Amino acid sequence: MHPLNIAFFTDTFLHGPNGVSSSLVLLRRELSRRGHAVWVVAPSLPGPRSEEPGVVRIPSVPYPPYPAQRLGWPVGCVLPGGVDVVHAHTPFGVGLAAARVAYRLGVPLVATVHVDYASYLHYVPLLASLDRRLGVLPRLMRLVYGPADLLLSPSEAARRTAMSYGTGRPVAVVPNGVDLAFLEAAPPVASPWPEGTRRLLAVGRLGKEKAVGVLLEALARLAATDDAHLVILGGGPERQVLLDRSHQLGVAGRLTVLPPVPFAAVGGFYRHAELLLSASPSETQGLAAWEAQAMGVPVVAVAAGGAVESVVHGRTGYLVAPGDAMAMALRAREVLADEGTRRFFARRAQDWACQGSIAAMAEALLEAYREAGALRRRRNCPTADSASRSTT
Repeated sequence: MHPLNIAFFTDTFLHGPNGVSSSLVLLRRELSRRGHAVWVVAPSLPGPRSEEPGVVRIPSVPYPPYPAQRLGWPVGCVLPGGVDVVHAHTPFGVGLAAARVAYRLGVPLVATVHVDYASYLHYVPLLASLDRRLGVLPRLMRLVYGPADLLLSPSEAARRTAMSYGTGRPVAVVPNGVDLAFLEAAPPVASPWPEGTRRLLAVGRLGKEKAVGVLLEALARLAATDDAHLVILGGGPERQVLLDRSHQLGVAGRLTVLPPVPFAAVGGFYRHAELLLSASPSETQGLAAWEAQAMGVPVVAVAAGGAVESVVHGRTGYLVAPGDAMAMALRAREVLADEGTRRFFARRAQDWACQGSIAAMAEALLEAYREAGALRRRRNCPTADSASRSTT
């Protein structure tokens, strides 16, 4: 494949650790290593910033639920050099700008559905109310994703969600990849767990959709018989709610909540952890689970969304029913029963996660770009395409 000029459009790039931003950093590096040029269009950030090679910042506004987050204004932008394919990683703001640029340049538009938006409606009360009364979410999704030639999703569960929007566009599964070498290269960090405790870790945004309260309930059940300590790496609007709840459950002394750290440092925390916990039922893939397993950390997660495809029940960890804190505690206790058992899960977790490499993702993505180009040509020349099929 000849070298491509690719334009990523995203509302989350170098804003701090989150699944989309982390994946794009690795993916851009891998595609560049293969000789492709990748430009990133992202919201402007407040305050003085050094020049970012290959990054185009467009006007933005604050996003109230997350003060540190910015939403790009859907304006046109000028990209140096020709662009062969536009890849939108968000449907709103910057994503709308992506559609405008692809249309103006006449190049394929690919859009990845990274989020199950039905799980995030509580952040937009007016939209949530309209959706309950009128079912507007699918119509909105058809509007913003309709211009794309091809939709991508990080899991089969996410593909089904994307198909339910009724855009009429094909949806291909391209899982986000993990770069084990990048994780292992993380600088050493001091262990945030008290010495002698069982080291439980959770990584991600502290929002209602992540069901972090279930983690505390599981911790309370574990703490009754085990010297367990949970470290949560991440920030968000539910942080204070989480801390208040930890006092109510009597586990405040067994909980450490750390602010987000740069993605390059996350591997240092996986290196110390014995078990990753995830109670979120809204994950489209569950990238933290893949990262943890790649680092040899077993996972106990809920059997919902993309987590069902991320964790091999009984081999790399366990899946429990969403909201079932007792089952989560029991399965965590089972993994940590003795070091031999934990190592059994750890070895199989690492073997499993290595299948989802960033190199495999890049290869699948390049194939998706080829398919998107063919789909655009057929949309632009339906008569010629029909004639071609009739002669074969």
